[in-house]
Amino acid sequence: MRILIIIPAHNEAEYLQKTLLSLQQQTLSAKKIIVVNDNSSDGTENIIDDFVERNTYFKKINLKSKDAHMPGTKVINAFYAGLAGEDLTQYDVVCKFDADIIFPENYLEQIADAYQKNKKLGMCSGLCYIKNSYEEWVYETIADKKHVRGPIKSYTVECFKKIGGLKKSIGWDTVDELLAQYNGYQIKTIASLHVKHLRPTGGSYNKKAIKMQGEAMYKMRYGFILTCIASLKMALQKRSIRAFLNNISGFLEHYKKKTPFMVTPQEGAFIRKYRYQGILKKILPF
Repeated sequence: MRILIIIPAHNEAEYLQKTLLSLQQQTLSAKKIIVVNDNSSDGTENIIDDFVERNTYFKKINLKSKDAHMPGTKVINAFYAGLAGEDLTQYDVVCKFDADIIFPENYLEQIADAYQKNKKLGMCSGLCYIKNSYEEWVYETIADKKHVRGPIKSYTVECFKKIGGLKKSIGWDTVDELLAQYNGYQIKTIASLHVKHLRPTGGSYNKKAIKMQGEAMYKMRYGFILTCIASLKMALQKRSIRAFLNNISGFLEHYKKKTPFMVTPQEGAFIRKYRYQGILKKILPF
């Protein structure tokens, strides 16, 4: 399959070379890998240049944006800077990858095989693993194993277009899955595909990001009750009542401001129904 990979990179000199090398060594090569140097002040650009010089399918884009590393808008703006000028009819799959990932050498081959075997599949990925205090690679428990994680997203071009691309907002990497399913696509994670996530999620986020999960829940039309349930689950996972309070505060702030939603009323109704069904499946014995 013809695969387009876009990698936003802001001050990723510590990790980027390992990421690009793992993509260079794939058993199935991408048609094009675009690395967006997003206002980096370290050696990120030099690393990109080295790969561009040695590989015709690597491309560099320079972007000037704000330094603050906030979840959502910054990374998606960089993604679209990489996508600009690309003709998606020339590709079958589009990927948004982070710059701090080491992929197994058969990663793209396995992803492509999954799409070819299931024409209803719209999104697919492996699973993210991080190093624990014992230097062992363990599953990054920030998300359910059925969730196609933000650092390793892939979409069929058809699905990508149908969901309207990626939303320039916090919550983009949750609402994309929900909209894919709303539009009749399936999602899949391949448990045997272990990717090494070199920097745990949120490790470089700005402190202002603490209320943004609540903002995302508001924009996805969760409603207050579902937001409370989801926030409680998150707080229990993090063992932090502060996480619950931050989420609720973020939700209420945007409710009062009447911030525009990310989804239509019909999509929001589907999302709420889907989430409540998931909750019921976990608590009911049948």
